[in-house]
Amino acid sequence: MKETWYFLDTEYNSPEFNMALDEALLRWHSEGDIPPVLRFYCWSPAALSVGYFQKIDGKIDVNAVKEHGFQLVRRLTGGRAVLHDDELTYSVIVSEKHEKMPNSVTEAYRVISQGILRGFQNLHLDAEFSIPEGKLTQTGSAVCFDQPSWYELVVAGRKAAGSAQTRQKGVILQHGSIPLEVDEDKLFDLFVYPNERVKSKAKQAFGNKAVAINDISPVKRNMNDLRLAFKRGFEEGLNINFVPFELSSEQLKEVHKLMEEKYGNDDWTFKRNTNLGA
Repeated sequence: MKETWYFLDTEYNSPEFNMALDEALLRWHSEGDIPPVLRFYCWSPAALSVGYFQKIDGKIDVNAVKEHGFQLVRRLTGGRAVLHDDELTYSVIVSEKHEKMPNSVTEAYRVISQGILRGFQNLHLDAEFSIPEGKLTQTGSAVCFDQPSWYELVVAGRKAAGSAQTRQKGVILQHGSIPLEVDEDKLFDLFVYPNERVKSKAKQAFGNKAVAINDISPVKRNMNDLRLAFKRGFEEGLNINFVPFELSSEQLKEVHKLMEEKYGNDDWTFKRNTNLGA
């Protein structure tokens, strides 16, 4: 018998709303108010999200982020910076004690990412899990899609989806980016490089390591195609059914409070501008 999870598609919202809602869903699940959840969302305006431990000074060109009309937001999860523009973003919220969830972070990635794998297959794309040989190389890059981690999705050897995970209050939050299109010129404008030659080399290397869906799809896809393919992918990959979930007015108030106090606050966004940053 299939388990039932909540499904929530909040479509386009501000970066601070998107991050606040992920944290709120984690808390509500930890308190037993809601079952496991799959959420889809998009970003308006587009944003550069930095990882929880990531340093901004010397890594991110904050002025360039503003000049492109993007926002800067810090995630609850680790990892490196991601430009969220023309993409479908997903988040999975599920208890660490769930019978399908391994104790190992790496193995939990494998289980949850089965849904992403099936989503790519539903789009007739030959994706597979990344299984790095030995440890990941330390490139020093601040760009998330610079190289795949364990059980991220690659197509023809290039990273096609990136994910990050945190565990808090006994709950796993895994969220990630599935790019429909990537504007590499804009992306590389957002990072600090010692000179143009180094920036050019980094951009060239990135093109060999990362790919967006419409770079590889035999037919041009749109956001609705991704929603349908990946929702069905999670149903198939995790063997679950979904029921729609709508936020109550009280829940929305909680999210907006968290937005104002945390994710829309520079104290949070720039909190890692110390030697704690990576």
